[in-house]
Amino acid sequence: MKADPSPQDFRDLMLEEEPGLEEVLTCVFGIQRHEARTYETLLDNPGSTVEELAAELDRDRSNVNRSLSTLREKELADRERRLLDGGGHVYQYTPTPLPEARELMHETLEAWAGYVHERIDEFGDDC
Repeated sequence: MKADPSPQDFRDLMLEEEPGLEEVLTCVFGIQRHEARTYETLLDNPGSTVEELAAELDRDRSNVNRSLSTLREKELADRERRLLDGGGHVYQYTPTPLPEARELMHETLEAWAGYVHERIDEFGDDC
């Protein structure tokens, strides 16, 4: 599930002198900055658990878990279940590799631009 960039986020991005990955992810996918930071941290720490990411980000585990759910919805992360030796399991999270994430950003932005182009073409049709 990908969200269209919001017009305000898009304007804000265009005003950035040199937007970084966090700003572009936030705009294109309509995610929060802390979710973009979670993705960036996951890039540096693939295979992390919620607990490990929470420690790395200095955030509450429940907040990190929500961020990871959003990233999974946006196809920016995957979750894999690993069985523990003593029984039970833990989930490990892997980021969508940056080349694939870039492609998702391009596809999302192109779809949004196509929608805007269609709207522009409709102006004046009802006059």
